[in-house]
Amino acid sequence: MRIYPLVFKHVFTKMDPEQAHHFAFNAIKIAQSAGLTKVTRKFFAPAPKLKRTVMGIDFPSPFGLAAGFDKGATGIVALSDIGFGHVEIGTVTGQAQPGNPQPRLFRLVEDRAVINRMGFNNEGAERVAARVSNARQALKSDYDATRPVIGVNIGKTKVVELEDAVGDYLASTRQLAIHADYLVVNVSSPNTPGLRLLQSVESLRPLLSEVGQLADNVAGRHIPLLVKIAPDLSDEDVAEVAQLAVELELDGIIATNTTIGRDGLKSDSAKVQEIGAGGLSGAPLKQRSLEVLRQLRSLVPEQMALIAVGGVENAQDVKDRLDAGANLVQGYTAFLYEGPFWARSINKGLERIL
Repeated sequence: MRIYPLVFKHVFTKMDPEQAHHFAFNAIKIAQSAGLTKVTRKFFAPAPKLKRTVMGIDFPSPFGLAAGFDKGATGIVALSDIGFGHVEIGTVTGQAQPGNPQPRLFRLVEDRAVINRMGFNNEGAERVAARVSNARQALKSDYDATRPVIGVNIGKTKVVELEDAVGDYLASTRQLAIHADYLVVNVSSPNTPGLRLLQSVESLRPLLSEVGQLADNVAGRHIPLLVKIAPDLSDEDVAEVAQLAVELELDGIIATNTTIGRDGLKSDSAKVQEIGAGGLSGAPLKQRSLEVLRQLRSLVPEQMALIAVGGVENAQDVKDRLDAGANLVQGYTAFLYEGPFWARSINKGLERIL
């Protein structure tokens, strides 16, 4: 199981990070297509004692995969088969878009971190929706017990002006809500110009209200709605978002997205400066994301779900987030460093710790 870190060190570090991501992800999907992940599913499956109900949904484990890894919903079943209790796909936009120019993904190995400025590259809501629908049906038929959960993360198309953002989010909602177990409004990526301005309460209120209403109408059932916020918000801004979430009776908040900060990095400062703009994720985000989580839990009611993400590397990190008030925990960056046994390792660790 420790073979992957050696492969990462001697093979993937010599490849362009985005190319290495596609190579590794494709390998997992090929294994699923060949039926290998189905055969080994019991080996990867979380223990029944890890099951929990959040937002009225049964999750086989509190640990899942954050948005950003499977942007186009091409590997939901494969990722579920290797132990993730939920897979959040996206970010998906109303219109297809190529994202920012390459290179746009950079490793900071010394920090176990990544800087990305992908720019919501995806094939658009209509095309992704068909894949989510197929994956949902496959999981329903493949899993006798509690099936892995599918979250859908939506964002703003780059060419759409901020004043038209609500309509753009609604276009994605119209296509995707019916297929989602829960829906996330992403207003916190630093890689779409102006997007974070939507985190102001004045902009968030109509956006979340209209997306939530449309999602339920389209699906004919209540679709749990969450908002994903940045770690770079001030404590006052976090408090305002929390107050709005309570006012609108949102189902939850995801804390946090990537940071534009670069403080406390071990990596060579000249290298970091050369990389330039982008969102930093991974181990350096651990402390701030935990602080935001604790603040949110002190401000929102117990029944409001909090999903913690940022700097999660091992089972102890997951337990720390659960102890701090998270209902669910997500990871992403450490997956790139640890490989396909990572979710299983965390679930096994949780089984022992809890």
